[in-house]
Amino acid sequence: MKRKISLLPIAIVAILFFILNWYVLSGLLIYSLNPLLSLVFWLTVSLITLSLIAAINRINTMGMGLFFKIATHAFVIWLTAALLFAIVLLTGDVYRLFSGTPRNLYWVEFATAIFALTVLVFLYGMIKGKYAYRVIKHTLFFDDLPQSFDGFTITQISDIHAGSFQNPKAVQKGIDLIKAQKSDLFAFTGDLVNNKAEEIKPWIGHFSQIKAPYGQFSVLGNHDYGDYIKWENEQTKRANLQQLKAYHAELGFRLLLDEHVELYKHGEKIILAGVENWGLGFGERGDLKKALTNVDPYDFKVLLSHDPTHWDSEVKKSPSKVHLTLSGHTHGMQFGIEAFGIKWSPVKYRYAHWAGIASYQGRFLNINRGFGFLGFSGRVGIWPEITVIELKKSRT
Repeated sequence: MKRKISLLPIAIVAILFFILNWYVLSGLLIYSLNPLLSLVFWLTVSLITLSLIAAINRINTMGMGLFFKIATHAFVIWLTAALLFAIVLLTGDVYRLFSGTPRNLYWVEFATAIFALTVLVFLYGMIKGKYAYRVIKHTLFFDDLPQSFDGFTITQISDIHAGSFQNPKAVQKGIDLIKAQKSDLFAFTGDLVNNKAEEIKPWIGHFSQIKAPYGQFSVLGNHDYGDYIKWENEQTKRANLQQLKAYHAELGFRLLLDEHVELYKHGEKIILAGVENWGLGFGERGDLKKALTNVDPYDFKVLLSHDPTHWDSEVKKSPSKVHLTLSGHTHGMQFGIEAFGIKWSPVKYRYAHWAGIASYQGRFLNINRGFGFLGFSGRVGIWPEITVIELKKSRT
């Protein structure tokens, strides 16, 4: 059965989009009153709008293919650039209302520069930014870390989303950067694929290169269950999940499904646990109690849990103390600003803490910004992340 798409929200967005662009054009007309300028502008806006509507209407028959990607990306880029143009122009218009002067060319030139810069930044994010891997290092101190694990290192990546990759050479650079960290343990915190297990198959040769002395471990993310596409039947969907689990093994990843392993060093141990995806609004499958069955409450524990809402809802107040939780899921929305002391992304309006380290009474959470990308085929300001965490024993 085809999904029925409501035209009302599309119509509302289209009307608001045209109002926004009418205001933008009113600023551009300060350059020239030549009708050709208005004609080219409205043809561009109309083409972007109609392409988006056509792409949405074709989802049921054509899926989210190349045309859908081009149409949605063009709309997002133009919308963002137009909004920033309008904000600058409005600032100038408010000033002229109070000063009693006509619209100033300099405000329009500044707005135009912002528009052009926005487009260029988005294009960079789509071409280079989505593969601009960076290593972020954290050192965390614990009173009760076993002495033998003082200085123990964990490399974490999350949200590979293999179905989005198109550049093997660029992905290999990310793999090489992971390998160069030479950490004691490797952890992958879910969303290996977008929807189907087969998406990781072309990339097994890349990710299977990752090795660590204490092993490579993984968990499932919300996208790994195949919940976001239509399957022929439930059996096919289950078979896809089983195949995905088999691919984890082929990658050399030990998939933790509500279970734990004990890691020993010089006769001392820490617990590494992993749960199935547990996330508010994304399926609460994971079972923390099951994962920690027969674990001493005083053992030092590291947990792999894809969605950080699990930490807020259950983990940080668990009777059995989990010292460090590694998550992903948010991607930092692949768009934001992290520079000059500013840390902002629209995702903050969904997740209060969306990237990096958070703590609560000696329990830590790290949210990885993601290795891959999804939806928007790029990253702007929030770059793909390889996290390296060093565990240190507090000196008291």
